[in-house]
Amino acid sequence: MPRVRMTGKQRREQLLDIGRSLFAERGYEATSIEEIAARANVSKPVVYEHFGGKEGLYAVVVDREMRQLLDTVTGALTSGHPRILLEQAALALLTYIETQTDGFRILVRDSPVTSATGNFSSLIGDIASQVEYILAAKFKAQSYDPKLATLYSHALVGMVALTGQWWLEARRPKKEEVAAHLVNLAWNGLSNLEKKPRLRGRR
Repeated sequence: MPRVRMTGKQRREQLLDIGRSLFAERGYEATSIEEIAARANVSKPVVYEHFGGKEGLYAVVVDREMRQLLDTVTGALTSGHPRILLEQAALALLTYIETQTDGFRILVRDSPVTSATGNFSSLIGDIASQVEYILAAKFKAQSYDPKLATLYSHALVGMVALTGQWWLEARRPKKEEVAAHLVNLAWNGLSNLEKKPRLRGRR
């Protein structure tokens, strides 16, 4: 039976899917153009034609994952109450980790290719800037210095992201419970921790 020829767009998507899977499984350095081409059942020049090489393919994969995660988190911020917004952000990140495990594995790995703009640190910065406006309003209402909202937003998002890296492998407790404990720490502080925190925005 003759093989159906893919369109350029279909081939590009196939190579992106294969690259995403291999980068997640082995990391950037351990993944080769030869292996990507072999899995796609094409020659190496086909990969070069679409992406210019492994760096180009990796950059597109990382960019897609960053946009998806950022859209997932910012799209979840629908409540007007600051605590519920924090719950929504934490739960959105954990949901992304749960459903897009390969993508998250790629994002948390350091890569020499995208160290300037496309790494996990810059993504954390993007998400923190979304959270910052929530905190700025809260700080202003309580007579705190709104300029400190930047510091606190990075601290909060960093806390959730690092916990997410741990939870990526642990997967226990359930994501709702992890989110509740994260918000408990963020909202109440160590001196006012609730013994059995729960998410207030979910019934």
